[in-house]
Amino acid sequence: MSVPAFGLGTFRLQGQVVIDSVSTALELGYRAIDTAQIYENETEVGQAIAASGIARDALFITSKIWVANFAADRLIASLKESLHKLQTDYLDLTLIHWPSPNHEVPVEEFMGALLEAKRLGLTRQIGVSNFTIDLMKQAIAAVGAEHIATNQIELHPYLQNRKVVEFAHSQGIHITSYMTLAYGEVLQDPLIQKIAERLHATPAQVTLAWAMQSGFAVIPSSTRRANLHSNLGATALTLSDADMALIASLDRGHRLTSPKGLAPAWD
Repeated sequence: MSVPAFGLGTFRLQGQVVIDSVSTALELGYRAIDTAQIYENETEVGQAIAASGIARDALFITSKIWVANFAADRLIASLKESLHKLQTDYLDLTLIHWPSPNHEVPVEEFMGALLEAKRLGLTRQIGVSNFTIDLMKQAIAAVGAEHIATNQIELHPYLQNRKVVEFAHSQGIHITSYMTLAYGEVLQDPLIQKIAERLHATPAQVTLAWAMQSGFAVIPSSTRRANLHSNLGATALTLSDADMALIASLDRGHRLTSPKGLAPAWD
């Protein structure tokens, strides 16, 4: 199995807002949905999915285990809680959301528990999020690279995380880009706006297409139907090698997410 190139993110969306976003996205043709235990919206995401009437095997549902649930005696129980909220028997992908703060729970312990969840059929694939090269090496040592489907990381034109990407790809680990639009900052970039104008596309479409053409999965979120529809158009957009190179030149190590107490020592 592989990770879909394009999906819907639900970070910061709760209550009726996330129900409407997921419902609209599914209506428009989205089939991959990304959530997390800490988003506190799994119940609403599950409601929207159930109400859509779309067959479960046509969907790709991802959630992430929160740091409080990393211990071997908590992880699988918490995953079962997530499944109950999402009204499904299994996830397509389950990720470790952040490294364990201060290494309180060893990588070997939570990756081992996650692999056991896979063996039990609770999740089809497993992976990590916000992992550095060193943490990926520890995860590989624990369960084998073949069991790590993706590393979901902040990645956008201003933060291209090339060292992490290069190592992950060398191990056959896919990269999922979150915050691909850098909270909207890249949409104001003159270079991206110029490319978008020439291609009769939006800056968001250009940026998402750049990420997908670079081999990354993307999970943009929106609460507006027009934006959800427009973002989906990125899947049909092709950038030239010259445009790809221009966007690649925008990298300046501009990291937007690095929560104190959670963030590792970034590469």
